[in-house]
Amino acid sequence: MLDRVIILKHDVHIGGVNMNRLSLQQRARIIGCLTEGMSMRATTRLIGCSINTVTKLLVDLGTACAIYQNEVLRNLPCKRVQVDEIWAFCYSKQKNTPPNIRGLGRGDVYTWVAIDSDTKLVPSWLVGTRDAEYAREFIADLASRLANRVQLTSDGHKAYLRAVEESFGADVDYSMLVKLYGAAEGNQQERRYSGGQCCGTITGTVCGDPDPKHVSTSFVERQNLSLRMGNRRFTRLTNGFSKKVDNHEHALAIYYMFYNFGRIHKSLRVTPAMEAKVSDHVWSLEEIAGLAD
Repeated sequence: MLDRVIILKHDVHIGGVNMNRLSLQQRARIIGCLTEGMSMRATTRLIGCSINTVTKLLVDLGTACAIYQNEVLRNLPCKRVQVDEIWAFCYSKQKNTPPNIRGLGRGDVYTWVAIDSDTKLVPSWLVGTRDAEYAREFIADLASRLANRVQLTSDGHKAYLRAVEESFGADVDYSMLVKLYGAAEGNQQERRYSGGQCCGTITGTVCGDPDPKHVSTSFVERQNLSLRMGNRRFTRLTNGFSKKVDNHEHALAIYYMFYNFGRIHKSLRVTPAMEAKVSDHVWSLEEIAGLAD
């Protein structure tokens, strides 16, 4: 009886696709869907597999992508780096989450992101809350990956001040860019989902001698838009949000693996990893899928 159970377990077919015999091409198709803004259930319908199959691939490949990038994205020749935080939520929105279960993974979740202005490489990101503890962890990880003194620009989030001082000391040209917003135009219903109109900026030098021409957060904010378009979990006003923060992190690792190594940047005509001399070719989806092996 035990032998029969084991045989049935290995031969089970779910949704028309054998979980244990998913081909490299099928895995590549799933990755392509997930990195182009499709939800997991939409991916299962398109590929013809089960949600369990996609979830298992998400976990396995997300772990492999995180490990690979953690090892490879070191000693980077970045010169100008921009950092920012992008909001999302897991489980439910903060206002709908009972106070007794709020915490990382239930309610607001922020992704701390850094981008090199020249190569468009994303060398570091971190999922957490928007507080000083995660700011220090994020900036410390970023500093450990850089080979040279850099010009760093952030928004006016005060948590960066202590974090940059602890990780970089005086070996950085750091400035803050604070944007001033006015009331959004239109009636109350139109303003509900509209951000305020930017009516000015304030720049300030915090440390070193940053070049005023390069004090900007435009590239990292554009990266945030790319993330919202390419990762369903960040799309606003949908039910494609993350239910578990672990899967949220795995999806980010896969997305940034594809962004850094597999997608040609329009302005560079190569991938960010190639521009940063981290890779010598454009990674195919099959090559990314092979990391899980």
